[in-house]
Formats: sequence, C-alpha cells, structure tokens
Amino acid sequence: MTDSDVAISMFERIGGSATIDLLVERFYERMDRLPEARVIRAMHAADLGLIKDVLKRYLAEWTGGPKLYSVEKGHPRLRQRHIGFAIGDAERDAWLLCMRGALEETVIDIAARKDLDRALSGLADWMRNRP
Repeated sequence: MTDSDVAISMFERIGGSATIDLLVERFYERMDRLPEARVIRAMHAADLGLIKDVLKRYLAEWTGGPKLYSVEKGHPRLRQRHIGFAIGDAERDAWLLCMRGALEETVIDIAARKDLDRALSGLADWMRNRP
C-alpha cells in the first residue's frame, strides 16, 4: 500500500481533537464579543458549556474523527434540531463570520482551512429555514 492509497481525514489534516477543541472555543468567543453575532448568540443559553461540548463532538465526527456525537445523539438531523430557530441569511452570515475567524486562528494548513471553510459554508447555507 502506498501513501496515495490512504485517505487522510479532515480531522487529521487540521490536527485532530486539539484543533477542534480550540476551534470551538474561538468560535464561541467571537459569538460572545462580536456585535454582528448578537442575533445568533441570543439563540444560545447563557452558559455555553454544554453546547461547546456538543459542537466539539459533532465537528470531530463530521470531519472524520472518532464517532463521539452519534453514539450519544444519533443521526445529527441538524435542520430538524435547529427548526425552532429562525435562520436566514443574516444568521448564516453571523455564524460564518465567527467560524471563519476561528478557522483563521486555529487551522494552520491553508489548503485544509479552505476545504473546511467550503464544507462549513455549504452546511451553514443548508441550515437556512427562512428567506
């Protein structure tokens, strides 16, 4: 088997759990402090501890790491889980602003960061449930 026969997951490309953990921390720090993110911060509980843990487990699995999310929560069903929140362009854009800033800070590999940004952008766009 050659190196080209082995696919490297996004999880591995970005640095594994340590990077995911830092990414989520930086994401929520931005959500707490950026005025543009007020609209999405208001959708969250005052204490972000639980949701940080959920997002860390989700992103680890979603990027090809250990199955930490689905073991506990089952299929992500992201749209269904977020249906109670009005998510339009402004909310998507605020989420992406926070995530892109966090990606810039935490994902050193530029190509991996671009690939992950593209995937997260598609996910964020798909989550919209209102115009």
